[in-house]
Amino acid sequence: MKNSNKSLINTVLFDLDGTVLDTAQDLVGALNIVLQEQGCSPVSLEKARPSVSLGAGALIKCGFGYRSDEPDFETLRQRLVTVYSEHIADYTCLFDGMDDVLTTLERQNIRWGIVTNKITFLTESLLEKLDLTKRCACVVSGDTLSEKKPHPAPLLHACQLAQSDPTRCIYVGDAARDIEAGQRAGMQTVAALYGYIAENDNPHHWNATAMIDKPLDLLNWLELC
Repeated sequence: MKNSNKSLINTVLFDLDGTVLDTAQDLVGALNIVLQEQGCSPVSLEKARPSVSLGAGALIKCGFGYRSDEPDFETLRQRLVTVYSEHIADYTCLFDGMDDVLTTLERQNIRWGIVTNKITFLTESLLEKLDLTKRCACVVSGDTLSEKKPHPAPLLHACQLAQSDPTRCIYVGDAARDIEAGQRAGMQTVAALYGYIAENDNPHHWNATAMIDKPLDLLNWLELC
């Protein structure tokens, strides 16, 4: 953990999948429906879980072993998005302790928002079903701008929406691109080790400001409890 000035923080931005919400069961379930449609064997949640934060394309690669330049890849990816949209919140829930984190931030008048590479119609549908829409100070999806993470533009746009300065924000995410985006935006960064991290990935190499093992650790780090 690096030195940081946490007393100035007035906004906390989060990645969505693997950071705020545990979406793995619904996403892998959708993948298995697509695999079944194609006469293929299902994949286990354990195998596919690390691919969830990387999007629909990564799940198709995991399930089918296809490269992105193969003829059927985009058709399968689009089919996965459609199936997932129909089952988007069957099992998805906040990670254990995350509701307490969000409630505490709100009580402390610290704004919070979402910056995700998930496309807008999926992001909005998911937040609505989980009753989170009205609680967010800002929501930036993967197609809100022409750039997406690890580019810093989505995080800087979120700051504008939340009326906050990047130096007074932290970004919490479970992937290297999250930490890179936050760093490039001039924010402090927190790596969510409870998220969808591949076995061969090493968050210690991401150079985040801090790392947390569970959501409630964020409150401890911010000295809010």
